[in-house]
Formats: sequence, C-alpha cells, structure tokens
Amino acid sequence: MSTDRTALRSPSTGARQAARAFLGALGQPAIGREQADTVVLVVSQLVTNALRHGGGAYALGLSAHLGTIEVAVEDPSLRMPPRRAPVLVDGTGGFGWHMVNDLTLTTFVTPGPGGGKTVRALLPR
Repeated sequence: MSTDRTALRSPSTGARQAARAFLGALGQPAIGREQADTVVLVVSQLVTNALRHGGGAYALGLSAHLGTIEVAVEDPSLRMPPRRAPVLVDGTGGFGWHMVNDLTLTTFVTPGPGGGKTVRALLPR
C-alpha cells in the first residue's frame, strides 16, 4: 500500500500535479494512462468542489490499495455534496458530482472529527 497526503491550498492545478506525481511513483504497469487520467479528473473535480463549496481550503489524500486507488479530499465545510440537476443555461454547474459518481466504484462522505468532512472516491486500479 502506498499513501501520499498533501495539504494544498492552491487551485486544482496543484492537486492534478500531485495526483500525477503519486501515480507516477507507483510505477508501470501499476496503472494505465487512461485510468491515470480518470484519477486525475476525479481529483480535479473533488478539489474544485472543495474550493467552491467547502470554504476554500482542502487537504488531498491519495492511497493505492490492492485493486483500487483512493482519492480523499478534506474540507472545512459540514455541507454534504448535493445531487442536483446540472444547469446548462446559467453555467452554475452541477456536472462534477455526477461525473465523479459515474467514474468511480463508490463515493462516500464522512464527517471530520473536529468539523468539516472528507469526500472519498475509490477507483479501479
């Protein structure tokens, strides 16, 4: 098992770079390019949601398990991710959470011990 935990307060670009570095450290053929791109996309969506709806700060955790990659994003908000209909007209979004759930094996949200929450997503490896 490999774990990397990075506290980041930068835009999702830093999170994508951290995810690519983590996946690269796993070596080949630990994960294929298409699956790596999917992991990076999920990281980007979860971090963007944390920045937009979770108070502007987040911590990213990445773990490799037998058969799965776990993405964990902590933020200080207690608000759970809503399942809402995507909005095309005004551009307010709503697509990210649906996409994350479609691309992953499972997602779950746990409250943090001192407040906030962690959103976890498991992806096939």
